[in-house]
Amino acid sequence: MPLAVRLLAALCVAAFASVAAAQGKVLRYALATPVSTLDPAAAGDVPTISMLANIFDPLYSYDYLARPAKLIPNVAEGLPEISADGRVLTLRVRPGIYFADDPAFKGAKRELVAADFVYSIKRHWDPKVKSPNLYLIANRIKGLAPLRAEAEKSGRFDYDREVEGLRAIDRYTLRIELAQPSPNFTYFLTLCPIGCAVAREVVEAYGEKIAEHPVGTNAFRLTQYARSSRMVFERNPNFRDQHYDAQAPANDPAAQSIAARLAGRKLPMIDRVEVFIVEEAQPRWLAFLNAEHDLIEVVPAEFVLTAAPNGELSGNLARRGVQVHRVPAFSVFFTYFGMNDPVVGGYTPEKVALRRAIALAYDIDAAIRINARGQAIVAHGVLPPGAVGFDPTLKSPLAEYDPARAKALLDTYGYVDRDGDGWREQPDGSPLRLVMASPATQLARNADELWKKSMDAIGIRIDFRKGKFQELIRDSRAGKLMMFSSGWSGPMPDGEYFMGILYGPNAGQSNQSRFDHPEFNRLFAQAAQLPDGPEREALYRQMHRILFAYAPLRPTVTPIETGLAHAWVVGYRKHPVLREFWKFVDIDVAAQAAGRK
Repeated sequence: MPLAVRLLAALCVAAFASVAAAQGKVLRYALATPVSTLDPAAAGDVPTISMLANIFDPLYSYDYLARPAKLIPNVAEGLPEISADGRVLTLRVRPGIYFADDPAFKGAKRELVAADFVYSIKRHWDPKVKSPNLYLIANRIKGLAPLRAEAEKSGRFDYDREVEGLRAIDRYTLRIELAQPSPNFTYFLTLCPIGCAVAREVVEAYGEKIAEHPVGTNAFRLTQYARSSRMVFERNPNFRDQHYDAQAPANDPAAQSIAARLAGRKLPMIDRVEVFIVEEAQPRWLAFLNAEHDLIEVVPAEFVLTAAPNGELSGNLARRGVQVHRVPAFSVFFTYFGMNDPVVGGYTPEKVALRRAIALAYDIDAAIRINARGQAIVAHGVLPPGAVGFDPTLKSPLAEYDPARAKALLDTYGYVDRDGDGWREQPDGSPLRLVMASPATQLARNADELWKKSMDAIGIRIDFRKGKFQELIRDSRAGKLMMFSSGWSGPMPDGEYFMGILYGPNAGQSNQSRFDHPEFNRLFAQAAQLPDGPEREALYRQMHRILFAYAPLRPTVTPIETGLAHAWVVGYRKHPVLREFWKFVDIDVAAQAAGRK
């Protein structure tokens, strides 16, 4: 290389390093969808929760490196004290934890106390908040259901009324009394929508604009917010004295290396995070390749074979020092049928036969090979690998691809072509036309093509209703969609979170199909009162048999996610359930400058 070129390159690196030094350590990456709100009580989607988890603190969290997921105290002093009957939990908040500064506090330094958790949990029962997560705890904590019922009549939720099941015993002690034993209830206190503390003064100061003014006690605070394009977060000066102490598994040398390198470092290690909203896959991928973004959490399916053919990092990326993280996602994807829809819904034999036929006709092998680029495994039920209660021997008849059986089912139950136009009609002779809701993205368009090809093969018309993802989610929860391909990603390891997508009382929340089967509901409620173990797993198997019999949804895949990070991102590991990671990573500024020259 000529001397002049080398000098110019060195000057460019030096200039970048100078700018970086002025800004501090900055992490940049993108989300594929906009956030919906920055109010924890109103948040329900993964991108939104992943932002909130870095601003707010729950009582409990997970060790960043431990696998499987290991529950640890976060702002609690220890794990809960649980009464002999399993109904009363006593929890203690660590003193000396403070919220980020905000005008709502009128210049005072505001400490986190037990009453903040009482208030924050109560907000989920306030009808005006419209919590999408209330279903998780609606019937668990004593005394709050009547308070909500009164608020629905009066239009005002009484936050000052003390209830039996949720009380601050003193400044730092919280007591939760449950209606029924719930051995895994502590998991719910790790969830940022439920367990994250907000300050009442902040909520009341901003009123309806609280969704744009998050103020928490975690390591970062929001400083710029353009909802559909860019968010900027900076280090919270009031963040507590916390140091890196993640525990790596003995059989994971890479994680052990991270633990050794970062042990004892004060958190957070970076100063600023810039998050961009880039909905289309190609610009998101190019931004990473061009080093405009420091990491890409999930490589889009269109580019995964370019990034990591055969699961191994491509030579070009390897030479640049790019790090690859390839793991099965802690999620399950499925296509559900609206159980109240007049065409595909209902529990009569012919409706069940129609749904089963549609499931059998879907070419799952092509979906994995073409749409997922081979980066997925077949889902046989609603529990992904790694979930507590997952049964690796479970084989679902809904996971099969058998168009011949699908045609036979349709013929048997009267879904035949009566007018000779090549398309089947319903048993009463009325038109049979499916409508699948689908986001307006290239990946969704590819999925639409496969669904159309699969349905054409058995003589069923299918149309597609296109829309923005957030709008479709809203309509899905309102029960307005006939069919929708969705996914469920677990923020906690307990299998109950996934089984809840078919629990009748969860209709309109996790249960988007609005499936409501008395025996399934009974088994779900019974399992919720049991600890992890063979008895609970047996109930999950029975619940899956009901799923297979009635086919309210067709499980499709668990994705294999490939994430990439540039060489200068230190310590990044994708956790199966923990949504926050910013405070656990560092940026090598010199390497970043060289990589971006």
